[in-house]
Amino acid sequence: MSPESARPTEPSARTSTDPEAPWRDAALDPMGRAALLLSELSIDEKMAQITCYFPQDIAETDDFVNRHPHGVGVVSTLETRSAETLRDVIEFQNRVQRSAMSRSGHSIPAIFHMEGICGGFLPGATGFPSGLARGAGWNPVLERRIGEIVARQERAVGVTHTFAPVLDVSRDPRLGRHGESYGEDPVLVSALGVAYAQGIQSGSTGALRSEAVAKHFVGSHHVDGGIHGTDVNAPVRLILEQYAKPFQAAITHAGLRGIMPAYNSVGGQPVSASHWLLTSVLREQMGFDGLVVSDYGAVTNLHSMQRVASSNALAGLLALRAGMDVEQHWPAGFGAELRDLFATGRADVSVLDRAVLNVLAAKFRMGLFEAPYADAASDAVAELETDADRAATLQSARESLVLLTNDGVLPLGRPRRIVVVGCHAASARFFFGGYTHYSMAEAKLATRSSMAGLVTGPSDAGIVTIPGTKIEASDGEEYELLLQHQKPGVRSLLEEVRMRMPDTEVLWTRGYPIAGHDTSGHAEAIELAQTADVVLLTLGGKYGMSSIASMGEGIDATDINLPACQEELIDKLGALGVPLVGVHLDGRPISSDAADRSLSAIIEAWSPSEAGAEAIVDILTGAVGPSGRLPVSVARNAGQVPVPYNHSNGSNWHQGGSIGFPDYVDNPHTPRYPFGHGLSYTKFDYSELGVERVDDIDGEGFQVSFTLANVGERPGVEVVQLYVRDLYASMTRPAQELAGFRRVSLDPGESTMVTFRLAASQFAFLDELMQWRIEPGEVEILVGASSADIRLRTDIVVHTDAVIDGRARAFWAS
Repeated sequence: MSPESARPTEPSARTSTDPEAPWRDAALDPMGRAALLLSELSIDEKMAQITCYFPQDIAETDDFVNRHPHGVGVVSTLETRSAETLRDVIEFQNRVQRSAMSRSGHSIPAIFHMEGICGGFLPGATGFPSGLARGAGWNPVLERRIGEIVARQERAVGVTHTFAPVLDVSRDPRLGRHGESYGEDPVLVSALGVAYAQGIQSGSTGALRSEAVAKHFVGSHHVDGGIHGTDVNAPVRLILEQYAKPFQAAITHAGLRGIMPAYNSVGGQPVSASHWLLTSVLREQMGFDGLVVSDYGAVTNLHSMQRVASSNALAGLLALRAGMDVEQHWPAGFGAELRDLFATGRADVSVLDRAVLNVLAAKFRMGLFEAPYADAASDAVAELETDADRAATLQSARESLVLLTNDGVLPLGRPRRIVVVGCHAASARFFFGGYTHYSMAEAKLATRSSMAGLVTGPSDAGIVTIPGTKIEASDGEEYELLLQHQKPGVRSLLEEVRMRMPDTEVLWTRGYPIAGHDTSGHAEAIELAQTADVVLLTLGGKYGMSSIASMGEGIDATDINLPACQEELIDKLGALGVPLVGVHLDGRPISSDAADRSLSAIIEAWSPSEAGAEAIVDILTGAVGPSGRLPVSVARNAGQVPVPYNHSNGSNWHQGGSIGFPDYVDNPHTPRYPFGHGLSYTKFDYSELGVERVDDIDGEGFQVSFTLANVGERPGVEVVQLYVRDLYASMTRPAQELAGFRRVSLDPGESTMVTFRLAASQFAFLDELMQWRIEPGEVEILVGASSADIRLRTDIVVHTDAVIDGRARAFWAS
């Protein structure tokens, strides 16, 4: 029997009332304090620290003591989505924290966690556009600011674990979670993800400090069939070079402190049970030294779904041995049976000790022992949202909007009559995508949940659905009342257009639903459109949660195009000869043959959140120029997926003439819209490209400079994009790779010199021996307005030949 099993299960005699407890010495580093405290804990106290408490109602937490008699490691705050006031959230935090500390035997506080992709689930918290929308903004400076805001607002109620950023590289729009990612390019995701993690972890509120939990490690968007949680059948090089790159960048440059593994299996191993990924790769190769927390239900999935363990306890042991530290959201695998394995010596207690040490160290780092309770009277609560916070979400919404096409109809002049078509225009509900506070709250009004790990509700029987779909209708008054309760005064697009264009008659008709084949509204839309100077169509589905959404977590699709009801009306209206402007709202980009045929202009608006109406009308009227650029390549249909621009040489539309025809028999190989694409209301000229070899930390670097000029008649922002192409290499390399980017604002007639510093280590790749290598040879430098709109190019020669530490390589050009 292990000596540990002989320890008493009752609380230790040395408790928090002992001011001389050595782990109380704040001069010691967090890991040192954690080691001292760990030495005093019983088996039961240790097990408590690797489990999670999930209250189903924050007002009813009496079950805590029975479920967690020795305290708890972390507490879920998902159900704060239903809170009426901040005081309700604070009272919940204080009540559960008191119970956790009093039961632990050493007054060990719990970590409270909350999603943070688009803002906190808190009354009065600022809501931000979806991840894909912010990816379209290409603005790391703003992304860091957003991370600071979200973490500050969550700390105000005692939440220090922020589940963000999402560092998934997404190549598959069939996946319902496509909108959570920053995009398909690992450099773009790295730059934005590092900034967001830095923002979360840079601030403090008194003694409290936030830590970011990046998700979902690793490759979770490269799934079979575009189905959430299915196998990731990806080569190891793709996993490590592209999908792991943003995580490595965040570890190296942001000191990332938290990781959430993916649900998926990679190479036949569930990530949550993969010692190779969670220990060999993440901790040993990538240098991660923080806390690994499971996704909800992922540990028990090892038993019930992936079937690599014959019981929940063995699933828990597999996860612990792999490198998992905390099970969320229930202690199923990390429960009583696993405790008995440790207590009887059938499992090595050092595996448990490793996880508990990481949990305690995180709590010391966060300052929870010094400030465990949320303060209802604090300034942070009184000013949860500031004017600057609201300005940040408006800026993000504006910068996210991508002008895909425009025949000159935009910006709008002074039309006499505008006819607005589409259900999205009449309610601001459609501005809020998955993992926003609103979408999470309205999901509780739906009949069935789609969130992994949570109860799904009854069968589909009896649900009123949108005609031709499985999607639950959500036209009830309760949805609008919830929105106005959460965001009083938030305006719909229709309201914003009427307010901002008082001299224009603005008519509205529903036209069609978010999905399906219902054409009953077409006749009225056509009749009104015949009288219009401009028709404004809101297009797309509903990105959100549960059975009322057309995409979101667990809501995947085989069709990535507009629904039939919208496609048909676009073509019908196109025959009228009236200018048609489309505004697309969804979690995947618009892909529509009818839109390309018939619309005069298309704005990709994604899920722009609470400031969406103002931002869209800003672009429509020209009050603000469009500056968003696509963070993904847009496939023509699902049969073309995946279609990333950075595919390998000899692949996709670079497959080579000797291999086959340059197109499908029914479609081109190229995407509908290329990565990085986006139009402006002005014109930019690129000239005078120069490359200078310079010394850098790797011994060889390059300074790339060129002149950018605004040669149009309006001020504007250009997102300049630097790409590289390794002309010949020992391994098959991407046909093109983003190396750097920058937002540049210029007035008409103004020009500036744009300079990038490109390190040789950015060209490193995994060689035949899976070592990070810089290989000598020619590299093409390309500068342009998108991956397909290259304005300048030249070649350089890399002389370095070296194996390097992959953790220290450059991730993007500065």
